[in-house]
Amino acid sequence: MTTDLQQRIDFIKAIDSLKEVQRKTCLFSESRYENSAEHSWAVATFALTLADYAPEGSDINRVIHMLLLHDIVEVDAGDTLCYDEIGNADKAEREQTAADRLFGLLPTDTALHFRTLWDEFETEETLEAKFANALDRMIPVLHNLETGGRAWKENSVTFDQVISKNQKIAHSSQALWDYLYPRLTEAKQRGWLK
Repeated sequence: MTTDLQQRIDFIKAIDSLKEVQRKTCLFSESRYENSAEHSWAVATFALTLADYAPEGSDINRVIHMLLLHDIVEVDAGDTLCYDEIGNADKAEREQTAADRLFGLLPTDTALHFRTLWDEFETEETLEAKFANALDRMIPVLHNLETGGRAWKENSVTFDQVISKNQKIAHSSQALWDYLYPRLTEAKQRGWLK
């Protein structure tokens, strides 16, 4: 039992570093950039709040669990802006290696459970994974819409890039995409997106 508990404590200590991984998205207040731990908490809370917009039959608790685990790999792999073509070239490999190490810290059954949830999120094949990914894409868009496109402008992101990366939100929740799309069009008109 002591080894089991120590493995869990070691995992918790390792993922605490997620608080140090800075993202490219500012807080709504624009006082600073968020970190990956804050993002994971926010998007999990987002799922709880927007559960009514999940596809019928979705297990929202599974979605929340996925979202709490989905960015843990950034402890080792770092955060990669979704519009960064160069950074995304080896992202999957970096994240797989990180997942092996971090989930490997846990006792076998828990490691398998967490890794299964992480893999499910990555493959986007289940209702829950599609919805979790939709929310993970939507929340930085909302941050940009609230901050006058700050991160988009700082990273020279185009309207076409935002549409291309985010239109799959509609495959999980048409209502969420219908909410976002007119706002993205307005952001382009305001010069927040090229």
